[in-house]
Amino acid sequence: MSESQDIEYKSSWRDEYLKWICGFANAQGGKLYIGVDDNGKVCGVADSKRFMEDIPNKVRDALGLVVDVDLMKKNGLDVVRISVDENPYPVNYKGEYHYRSGSTKQLLQGAALTNFLLRKTGKNWDALPLENVSVDDLDKESFDIFYREAMRSGRMSADDLKFHTTMSPALNIIRFLKMPFAKLFLTP
Repeated sequence: MSESQDIEYKSSWRDEYLKWICGFANAQGGKLYIGVDDNGKVCGVADSKRFMEDIPNKVRDALGLVVDVDLMKKNGLDVVRISVDENPYPVNYKGEYHYRSGSTKQLLQGAALTNFLLRKTGKNWDALPLENVSVDDLDKESFDIFYREAMRSGRMSADDLKFHTTMSPALNIIRFLKMPFAKLFLTP
């Protein structure tokens, strides 16, 4: 069997493989086999008893996860299987977020990291709070374009424009309420 979205082979253990476990936890879960080379050929591991004790503790201490670690015999050789469940919350390894994509481990950065964190926490960018916004920070022309297009598309009615004319006093409280981005446009 070859490596896939949920299977990774390593001929021996190195602590850096905690990144792969992190990646599985952040994706759909998976299994890491120690004692199998990249081509799926069993090479076995020496001192498998030590792995059975060390790996669960290393995973718990580094990632805050409890994983199943099983000893298997393949072709008379010891193979350690680490089974990782998908985690509902973001998992990081030393401040880095890894993700399993296909048969690769990806380091999430930039927009990919932002989108991942928002998705894992069940949030959207437009639900994030605005901090320290005042009326002076807002562009009236942008509001005019938004309302015109919303009216044209039928997503807003004339009654909705009442907010538009009384917007200025209401926006002063945004700074204190930490109003979400989207609510800025939807509050009557």
